[in-house]
Amino acid sequence: MMDQLDIKALRPGANGNEKAPDHANYDESKANPFPDLPDALTLKSGQGVTSEAQWWHSRRPEIVEDFEREVLGRVPPNAPKVTWTVTSTTDSKAGIFPVVQKQLVGHADNSSCPSIAVDIEMTLVTPANAHGRVPVMMMFGSAAFLKRMADMMASRPELKAMMGTDPSSTEQLIAGGWGYALIDPGSIQPDSGAGLTKGIIGLANKGQPRKPEDWGALRAWAWGASRGLDYLETDKIVDARRVGIEGVSRFGKAALVTMAFDARFAVVLVGSSGEGGAKPHRRNFGEEVENLTGSGGYHWMAGNFLKYGADEASFGSRNAGDLPVDSNELIALCAPRLTFISYGIPEKGDAKWLDQQGSFMATVAAGPVFRLLGAKDLGVTDDYRTAKMPPVNTGLLAGQLAWRQHDGGHTDAPNWKYFIPWADKFLDYHAPLWELPADQPVFRTDPNSLVAHSQLLGKAKPGAIDVYFEGDSITRRWGALDYPDLLGNWERNFFGWNAADFGWGADRTQNILWRLEHGELDAVNPKVVVLLAGTNNLGNASVRGDTDARADDVTRGLQAIVSLIQTKAPTATIIVMGIFPRNDDMALMPVIDRINGNLSRFAKGQKVRYLNINDKLADGDGRLFDGMMNPKDKLHPTVKAYQVWADALKPVLTDLLGPPAAVDHAPPPTGDPSAAR
Repeated sequence: MMDQLDIKALRPGANGNEKAPDHANYDESKANPFPDLPDALTLKSGQGVTSEAQWWHSRRPEIVEDFEREVLGRVPPNAPKVTWTVTSTTDSKAGIFPVVQKQLVGHADNSSCPSIAVDIEMTLVTPANAHGRVPVMMMFGSAAFLKRMADMMASRPELKAMMGTDPSSTEQLIAGGWGYALIDPGSIQPDSGAGLTKGIIGLANKGQPRKPEDWGALRAWAWGASRGLDYLETDKIVDARRVGIEGVSRFGKAALVTMAFDARFAVVLVGSSGEGGAKPHRRNFGEEVENLTGSGGYHWMAGNFLKYGADEASFGSRNAGDLPVDSNELIALCAPRLTFISYGIPEKGDAKWLDQQGSFMATVAAGPVFRLLGAKDLGVTDDYRTAKMPPVNTGLLAGQLAWRQHDGGHTDAPNWKYFIPWADKFLDYHAPLWELPADQPVFRTDPNSLVAHSQLLGKAKPGAIDVYFEGDSITRRWGALDYPDLLGNWERNFFGWNAADFGWGADRTQNILWRLEHGELDAVNPKVVVLLAGTNNLGNASVRGDTDARADDVTRGLQAIVSLIQTKAPTATIIVMGIFPRNDDMALMPVIDRINGNLSRFAKGQKVRYLNINDKLADGDGRLFDGMMNPKDKLHPTVKAYQVWADALKPVLTDLLGPPAAVDHAPPPTGDPSAAR
C-alpha cells in the first residue's frame, strides 16, 4: 500500500507506556494542536446547512464520501450476496430466563473465488415469553468469546471488579424483554493486516491486495452487521424497526461505523471506542492517527488513511489536521437515531489512551446535527472546545444523543442498566413482565436497584455485623439515610448490637434471593438475621388459583430465602417476621394470614424463629390501629409501629447477644441512591 501511495516513510505512533521516552501526550495544554473540528453543518462551498433537506441531500453525502475515500474505505459494488441458514433452534436459558436460541450461518457467495470462504456466524437469542416481535441488540462477539470472558472473570477477581457488579448484558436484555444477536467479527474479516487477502475483503478482491480506496476491517465488520440485519428483517420474532448495534474497543469503533452507514439500525451503544471511533483524530492525547497508520491498526482503515501518517512521500507529509473529516461527523452521521457514547475510567482500566475528554468534545460537536433533525443532543451549552465532561456516573441521557462515563474499566457493562431504559423510552417499547415463581432468584432491571446492590455489596464487605436485617422497603426505611426520623429510631434501639440494614424497596422474594446469591451476605457471618419480606409478592398476577395457592407461592419464596441464609450464614439465628397487616387492599389480609400460618409452622426451631407482632398493629380483622401505618399508603410503618417491632426484637437480641455494647462497629447506613442525586 505504501508503494501504491508513494509513501517512503511513516511517522511512528505514540507509545502507550507512560515511562517510555516516546510516550503518548497526556498534557491537556498540548492536546489540541488543531483545535477546530470540521463543521458538520458547513458545506464544502462554505454555505451553512440550515434545513433537513440540505443535510440529507447535500452535506451528509459530502461527509460520507470523505469517510469512504480517505478514512474507512468503500464497500465494493461487487460485494457478494449473503445467504442465511438457521442451523439449529433450541430452548435454552439466559440466567433464569427461558429463551429461544438460533444458530445461523451467513454464507457469502464465493463462486468468483472458491478458494476463499466466508461464513458469517451469528447467534440470535429471544425471550421465550415474547407474545410479539421484540427489539434486538446486535453485539460484536460470539458465544465462545462470552464464555472465555466469564471463565477469565471467575479466575481473576480484578477483571470482575473492572466489569462491575451488574448482571451480564445478555441477561439484562432478556430480562428487559429484548433479544440479542451475537455476530462474530472474525468470521467476517480477520483482525490483522495479514488477513486483508482473506475474509470478505479478500473475497471481494479475489485474494489480491487492496487498492487505496478499498475498505478496511472496520467497514467490513460493519458490512457484516448489515448482512446480519438483512436476516433479522426476515425473522418473525424480531422487530426490525428496533434493532441496535453494540461493541467495545475496536468493536466500539465498528459499532459506530455500522450505525453511521446503515440507517436501518435504530440505536447504537459505542463502548470505549477511542481513536477511529468517538475520539477526534485531531486530538493529540493518547492514541494518535499514527497508531492507526502503523502496523497494529492500518488494516482497520482504508489504504488512503496511511497518507495522514506519512512523514515522507511524493506529496510531502500529512497529519491529522489534513483529514477532511473527524469523529464528530462520524457521530453526526448517526443522527437523529439513538446514539449512546460510553466510557469507563482509567483507574479501572479504561486507559487515558482512549481520550475520554476528546470523545466527549466530539459528541458535543455532533449535537447541532441532532438538533437540526429534530432530536435532542446532550444538552451541553458550552462550546465543544471548552466543554468538560460531567462527573463520573453522571449521565447525559435526556436526548437521542447520550453520554455516560461509568466507574468501571474497559467495558460498557456498567452502562447497560442505563442504556436499556433510555432506549425503551425513545423507542416507545414496553416489555411484557416475566412471570416467575416466588422461589426463583431474579434481579431488578431498574438502574437504581442495581446501583443499590453495588452499594450493599460495599456495605457488607467490611463485616463487623452481628445483626443483619433483610427485606423490602418496610425493612429498608428503618435504617436508611433518606428517612432520618426512622433512622434515629433505629439507632436508639439497636446501637451497640452492630446492626446493619440490607433491605431494598419494592423487592419481592425473587429479588432478595438474587441479591443474597450475588454476594450481599457473603463472608458477613452475622449472629442474627431478621427477615421481613413477601408483601410485594401478594399482587403477583402470575399466580393462578385461590388464597391457598397464592399464599403457598410466597411461602416457598420465604423458605428459599431462609434456606439460602442458612447456607451463607450457617451459625446465625434467623428471626422470620410475620408479614405485617396492610389496609391498602383488605382483600389481601386472608392471604397474609395464610402465609403467616405457614411461617409459624416451618420457623419453629431455635435457629429459625417466628415472630409475629400483628396483634399490636391491628385488630383481629386486620384493621390497623390508629397511627401505625403511613396514612397515605396504609402499608409502611410509622415510627410508632417501628417501635413496636423494636420492642419485640430487643428481648430476643438480648437473649442471643447480651446487652448492647457502649460502641457500635456496624458499617454506616446507606440510603436510596436516587435520593442523593
